[in-house]
Amino acid sequence: METIILFAPLVGALLCGFGWRIFGEMAAMWIATGLLFLSAILSWVVFLTFDGTTEQIQILRWIESGSLSTDWAIRLDRLTAIMLIVITTVSSLVHLYSFGYMADDPQWREGESYKPRFFAYLSFFTFAMLMLVTADNLVQMFFGWEGVGVASYLLIGFYYRKPSANAAAIKAFVVNRVGDFGFALGIFGLFFLTDSINFDDVFAAAPEIAQTQLTFLWTDWNAANLIAFLLFIGAMGKSAQLFLHTWLPDAMEGPTPVSALIHAATMVTAGVFLVCRMSPLMEFAPEAMAFVTVLGALTAFFAATVGLVQTDIKRVIAYSTCSQLGYMFVAAGVGVYSVAMFHLFTHAFFKAMLFLGAGSVIHAMHHEQDMTNYGGLRKKIPYTFWAMMIGTLAITGVGIPLTGWIGFAGFASKDAVIESAYIGSTFAFWLLVIAALFTSFYSWRLMFLTFYGEARGDKHTHDHAHESPMVMLIPLGVLSLGAMFAGAIWYGSFFGKPNEVVKFFGGEYTAPAEEIKKAVAERSPKASELKYVMESAPGEAGIYMAPGNTVLHEAHYVPTWVKLSPFVAMLLGFIVAFWFYIKNPSLPARLAENQRPLYLFLKNKWYFDELYNFIFIQPALWIGRQLWKRGDGDVIDGTINGVSMGIVPFITRLAGRAQSGYIFTYAFAMVIGIAVLITWMTLSGGAQ
Repeated sequence: METIILFAPLVGALLCGFGWRIFGEMAAMWIATGLLFLSAILSWVVFLTFDGTTEQIQILRWIESGSLSTDWAIRLDRLTAIMLIVITTVSSLVHLYSFGYMADDPQWREGESYKPRFFAYLSFFTFAMLMLVTADNLVQMFFGWEGVGVASYLLIGFYYRKPSANAAAIKAFVVNRVGDFGFALGIFGLFFLTDSINFDDVFAAAPEIAQTQLTFLWTDWNAANLIAFLLFIGAMGKSAQLFLHTWLPDAMEGPTPVSALIHAATMVTAGVFLVCRMSPLMEFAPEAMAFVTVLGALTAFFAATVGLVQTDIKRVIAYSTCSQLGYMFVAAGVGVYSVAMFHLFTHAFFKAMLFLGAGSVIHAMHHEQDMTNYGGLRKKIPYTFWAMMIGTLAITGVGIPLTGWIGFAGFASKDAVIESAYIGSTFAFWLLVIAALFTSFYSWRLMFLTFYGEARGDKHTHDHAHESPMVMLIPLGVLSLGAMFAGAIWYGSFFGKPNEVVKFFGGEYTAPAEEIKKAVAERSPKASELKYVMESAPGEAGIYMAPGNTVLHEAHYVPTWVKLSPFVAMLLGFIVAFWFYIKNPSLPARLAENQRPLYLFLKNKWYFDELYNFIFIQPALWIGRQLWKRGDGDVIDGTINGVSMGIVPFITRLAGRAQSGYIFTYAFAMVIGIAVLITWMTLSGGAQ
């Protein structure tokens, strides 16, 4: 079953990409889509029936080189099972949605449609992502990691005749190479330290790695912290964390289904998955994890501030994705990996639905993406409106306060992240609360600008706005179920009592007597159920929490005001957005004019692109110009070519004269040669 899940998308990509001329365009696309739905159904079967026991399913022998020996195998544990349903569910629905969204796109070349190619790219991306999450060793994971990068490049730049799409694809590819270099260095370091790339060997060696010093860049480092930091550099690139985030907004140049697949639920979560997968090592790297926590919090705050002023509907949701990824990294950074996966899980549903809902709005408005040209659309496209409303309620975290789980999906998971952050990092806690307020504001701003108020922009476009076809609405309906119920259903499994959570991920915990006493003193309802220390070997469970990591338990006993803080932030964001865009619509423009420097600072995304252009791009272009004009032009063309143009013709003329064609010329050359030879032998003593 697991093998079918992995290879069905690859088969679909090959049949659709190369066989559409045989099967026909529509048949090829349905074959690819059907195989994705098969993978999705089987993934849910695996997830719902998984008993927590880690399995390793060998596919074939892969690498044999010196001491390096590894198989291509599927590692099936709870982490894998979660990612399988996230990837295949979203991908299959995106495939289905694309039938409607891409229906009106023209054919670029006579006799050749690009639609099958689009579906083939989607399926190939899904296969690469499945390769990543099912990997049983680091090289296999890196293979999937790079495959995802290639597929994203193809999908972002799908409209290859559009210069901005080409630029965005190259930018995503280059920025991700920076992160991937860090990831590769981390893999090299682990192989150097353990002589293995297999997860089981690396995890078993984690305590020893933590006691090792490693020399890197002429400095001695703690090996665990250094390796964890390098691996996180890779995660920063894929998951668009601060400093390596600049590719994500530009990636919106791709078709909207691509945005939903890559930048909402799958590719950008690869970094979070990597940190959680490597939790047995990360637990021994406290300094590196502190860096993960701080950077995640800064990313959540930064992206939320930029989202406040964006007018492109897809870019607002893109910055929202960047911000929510910061939440996930904060949870992983404070050591509550199950909560990071919980938010990843719920986020996949409501963010994919928001992107697809935005695509439905764009489709209705004839590919207009500027929200300032929307308004009053809720009666024109009512199904899309309610889907977007559910997604907004989920991302802003609407629920019943203090219950923890009675509410939309984002309410349960985001509150769990914030409560864990309060225990692990006060700095991260306050930034996440502020980010929650901003998230509520820009999410409701999107809803009010799009669906409420008076129609703005082109009147003809508004008059002819229409609801999307059923093939686009069905995926919205399915995702809305996850956005409403995923948090409540799986709250206990991801953020319940510590022993229940660890059992869900396949581990076994016991509590020492002194810890039980401490738990009783902290008014734990059932101290005997608190289990901190994993008895099974690190890595046998989907996640690993080292002895002494009590954040998961303590997060359940934070003060009431902490539990209420995200709800209050959500409410304040809604009230301010309502006041700005419903009650007093002229206020935002006046505020932007009065606070012009701040508005431009946020509108220009903190000037990161301009800064990178000044620091990296312009110097690189200058070096290129110098090598071109001075190196190639002056040195090669001016000097080397100049010399060669004088010497080579001269030698050529001499050689031409020597080849006269007369016998006496050659006889003369032979006599001269013999004379030279006899002279040399005489002088060297060779004639004796």
